[in-house]
Amino acid sequence: MKIVVLGAGVVGVTGAWFLARAGHEVTLVDRHAEAGMETSFANGGQVAAGHAEPWASPSVLPKVLRWLGRGDAPLLFRPRADLKQWLWALRFAMECLPGRFERNTRQLAGLARYSRDCLAELRSETGIEYDRVARGILHFCTEQAEFEALAKHATRLRSLGIEREIKSAAQCHDIEPALRASRARVVGGVYSPQDESGDAHAFTLGLARLAEQKGVRFLRATTVESLHTEGERVRAVRAGAEPLQAEAFVVSLGSYSARLLAPLGISIPVYPLKGYSVTLALPPGIAAHAPTVSLTDEAHKLVISRFGTRLRCAGTAELTGYDTSINKRRCEAIVRRLRVLFPALERAGEAELWAGLRPATPGNVPLIGRTPFANLFLNTGHGTLGWTLAAGSGRALADLVAGRRPDVDFAFRQA
Repeated sequence: MKIVVLGAGVVGVTGAWFLARAGHEVTLVDRHAEAGMETSFANGGQVAAGHAEPWASPSVLPKVLRWLGRGDAPLLFRPRADLKQWLWALRFAMECLPGRFERNTRQLAGLARYSRDCLAELRSETGIEYDRVARGILHFCTEQAEFEALAKHATRLRSLGIEREIKSAAQCHDIEPALRASRARVVGGVYSPQDESGDAHAFTLGLARLAEQKGVRFLRATTVESLHTEGERVRAVRAGAEPLQAEAFVVSLGSYSARLLAPLGISIPVYPLKGYSVTLALPPGIAAHAPTVSLTDEAHKLVISRFGTRLRCAGTAELTGYDTSINKRRCEAIVRRLRVLFPALERAGEAELWAGLRPATPGNVPLIGRTPFANLFLNTGHGTLGWTLAAGSGRALADLVAGRRPDVDFAFRQA
């Protein structure tokens, strides 16, 4: 079957890989000169199957109210004259209800475990390298009240099939010795030993090249403009000089998926959630004092991952439309926190700053599956978990296109 995949981020490229692996003739289209140049470019790097849960939770609403007006708040709502923004925010609040949070967490946890297995199989099959660190993820706290809440939360999540180990301060230091130098006292945390980290951009670039070797045609620097329909089917996509015709089409355009689909009368609850990251080079004298285990800082909602001689710290969520400009104040707050946690980093050089748009649904559950058009499929809306869910989403998508039921319990979209 001839299939066109729109979008070459980690989700789109992984989907294209599994479709080509299943024997399809695949064309991958992206507006950039290379794969993984937007949301996948400089994210936090965590493959967090043990921490796959939505931002929308019963505990987050009181925090959002406290964060109002704070320019460096972990979750920041910047009101705009945009009805879609306000509707998304309202739906986000609804998804914070306990029953919905539990439903969404079950969905994400199941898909994340499946994706972890798919990624391991892909890695074994291809030998792809991306600065992988398989030492788990430590979610640590610097406030006693936060630790107690996190420990209770970890206990409750066991009923949803998520195993997290509660750790004392001493045990956190044993897992990541670099935390012993922290100026903010670590009081405890939870640990997911089967989780890992790695450079999503390096993975996406590498897999795109492997996909081309497998026969995928990659149209770089080609902007997707519109979909052309005839009856209940999509006939072509307008991208570049000539329309691209195919038997099936997959939309993996991240935050821009909703804009492409709207003229077809398809409304999806995907809205951009802007995030920031900083990346520090680690000279030899500093590298030994920087963390190697991937970390999550509960107080500031930051994730920290080591990629060889680089350290990445990412986080914050800003509901501000499609603006990708870098707010230096927010990035400087991330750098300050890093230097509090790891004082040796004060001797590191200037940080590389980045901002990107996460394609978020209100409940953080991605949209994978069919649309009202028989040959048009979605693989988008992965929010903060694109890297975690990419492999499982791609493999499941290939099954759905072939008319098979994927080997994972997940609410895939029906037509």
